[in-house]
Amino acid sequence: MTYDEFQRQLGKAGLTIKEFASLVRMNKNSITNCASKGEVPAHLAVIALLMAELTENRIDFRNRLLNIAISPKKPRGSAQKGRFGGQKEVNMDLFTVTGDT
Repeated sequence: MTYDEFQRQLGKAGLTIKEFASLVRMNKNSITNCASKGEVPAHLAVIALLMAELTENRIDFRNRLLNIAISPKKPRGSAQKGRFGGQKEVNMDLFTVTGDT
């Protein structure tokens, strides 16, 4: 879905991008960055389309979404210190000589 169509669907749902981001527990900037690409990821497109359809059919989705226990997505590069790729960092002492050489 194009970013313009995404915004149109949000408008039909009566949402701003900031409100949409809050409902799906995303950073607003992560969504607005899609504007430079001209497209939004498929999962965001589906959510926006469904929200627009629910609004047209007078079905309130906001309170239901706000009551779901969704953990906010961690920003990129927010891994724990001392970890790389989710693996515990292991000290590899390459300069210790063991045994006969």
